[in-house]
Amino acid sequence: MKGIIIMQNQLPKGKKHEKTLGLFDLSILGIGAIIGTGILVLTGIVAAEDSGPAIVFSFLIAALASGLIGLCYSELTTSLPNSGSAFYYAWVSIGKFMAFLAGWTLIGVYVTTTATVANGWTGYVQSFLEVLGVNLPHKLLVTPAAGGYVNLPAVLMILFMTIILTRGTSESKLVNNFLVGVKIFIIVLFIVVSAQHINPANWHPFLPYGYKGIFTGASAVFFSFLGFDALATSAEDAKDVDKNIPRAIILCLVISTALYILVSLVMTGVLSYKDLNVSEAMSYVLLAKGHKYVAEIVSLGAVLGIMAVVFAFIYAGSNIMKSMSRSAFLPQGLAKVNDKTQSPNRAIWLVGLLAAVLAGEFDLHYLALIANIGSLVVFALISLIVIILRYRYPELKRPFKVPFGNVIPVLSVLICIVLLVSISLNAWLTYLLWLVVGLGVYFCYSLRHANEFNFQDESDIPGN
Repeated sequence: MKGIIIMQNQLPKGKKHEKTLGLFDLSILGIGAIIGTGILVLTGIVAAEDSGPAIVFSFLIAALASGLIGLCYSELTTSLPNSGSAFYYAWVSIGKFMAFLAGWTLIGVYVTTTATVANGWTGYVQSFLEVLGVNLPHKLLVTPAAGGYVNLPAVLMILFMTIILTRGTSESKLVNNFLVGVKIFIIVLFIVVSAQHINPANWHPFLPYGYKGIFTGASAVFFSFLGFDALATSAEDAKDVDKNIPRAIILCLVISTALYILVSLVMTGVLSYKDLNVSEAMSYVLLAKGHKYVAEIVSLGAVLGIMAVVFAFIYAGSNIMKSMSRSAFLPQGLAKVNDKTQSPNRAIWLVGLLAAVLAGEFDLHYLALIANIGSLVVFALISLIVIILRYRYPELKRPFKVPFGNVIPVLSVLICIVLLVSISLNAWLTYLLWLVVGLGVYFCYSLRHANEFNFQDESDIPGN
């Protein structure tokens, strides 16, 4: 095999897809996907229920695993740039059955993660409005499991971001960049204002749930780092993929991990971890120390900033669906793009509507665990695919290659397995139910329509 591999399921011949995302846009997209519910919502909940102050170590473990996996993503994305992410890499290296399972899992991950993020977003909306003296009906703010009818703000926000995404990448990226900037500002503001109230006594005991709690916490927050995959799905929209995506992944990891650790230390240092079991933990901590106006600014910033996470995940989920549809694993009508905006509006709406239903009706922490199983399974598969591709296609052009041979991919797989073991049985059963539904789709549709992946040498393409 000579030169580079040409992908069979790329854009139809004769159509040029405008690449609009540079290094800054990619970095903002990744940071927007990584810094969200994990830092604004789950930090307090996981500290209270799973890790205590040792949530710092939970984030460090999740970040370490993400760093190793991010290197594996960099090698695959620069070698095989495609919006299909793990689905596409599995199709190339293993076959269409595993490709379908990977893609189906990713769709489930993005839908449940979007729902999780939106679910937690409602807490900040409620906190912001209460300070202004506006009290929304409780029944419309919580899910049936919490005694309500529907989490209506979460549903409406997802639908709003879905509409923005249908406007196309070049227009919607400006909205996303602004939202991420707001989010970083309020996180820094929280750290600066709250740090003066740290009481080291609140860090004792540091390991109230033992070492098991650290790993349980790491499993619970791991989906926060799913931004790597969101970057991989943007490969077809990215300029200079070979350099920009690896750099964006590194920048995202460094910035996000630093902010996660600082917020965790400050939050558990200001209040006892036992008091942090609320979805709007940042504003709660500020209000507890009398910073009413700063809390209001943080709540408003979180209301805007979390929307950037929803943006990134609906975008990524629709790209996976588009890639699978383009390859006939799903009905090909879902791959149709709007002539004016070049956005896959059918896929965007399907992902958005599914996420809206889940956000309105299911519990945040439970959704997060389901999303974690899928993301960990996919990350383990990504790491394994790096090894398989090196063995099967050693001549494949690799602009970026993970150093130290197969050591890092193997470590990535092992870390994912350790974290998967820490997730509850109920979450596993729900994930397996999603796979069963997927198997029905595969044997009823994909098996008959999708083909095995075919390679073409660069020299076989007309004009080369």
